[in-house]
Amino acid sequence: MKIYEAAYLAGIIDGEGSIMLTRMHKGENRRPSITISSSDMELLMYVQKIAGGRIYSKKNYQPNIHKDSYTLVIKKKDEVFRCLKETYPFLRITQKSKRAKWILDHYNSVTPRNGKYTEKMLIEKLQFEDAFFKF
Repeated sequence: MKIYEAAYLAGIIDGEGSIMLTRMHKGENRRPSITISSSDMELLMYVQKIAGGRIYSKKNYQPNIHKDSYTLVIKKKDEVFRCLKETYPFLRITQKSKRAKWILDHYNSVTPRNGKYTEKMLIEKLQFEDAFFKF
């Protein structure tokens, strides 16, 4: 990702995006994800080209009133981390900047590669999540 693309993407995340810890499946531990919602498919396709992820259509309950809208979801760990590392210096919204930094600094230390947690590790993971959601 070029510097100007990272800065542009940070602006999109600040304005229309979310940096979250989400569960992909019931009973699973949370993992980082980035979502961006927009009615502009061209914008989301550009972001997808530089950052990855998948675009989903959102249900339009009032098509006579509202435009169709879409959500880009970046949830693969390598894509999320690359995106956060490159956009972090340009994020201006405090909550999003803090969340990005928290994930970059702490997520790997509380997440075992094999996904198996000891009781102590699980407590640390839950403390990490609690701190994240306070931002």
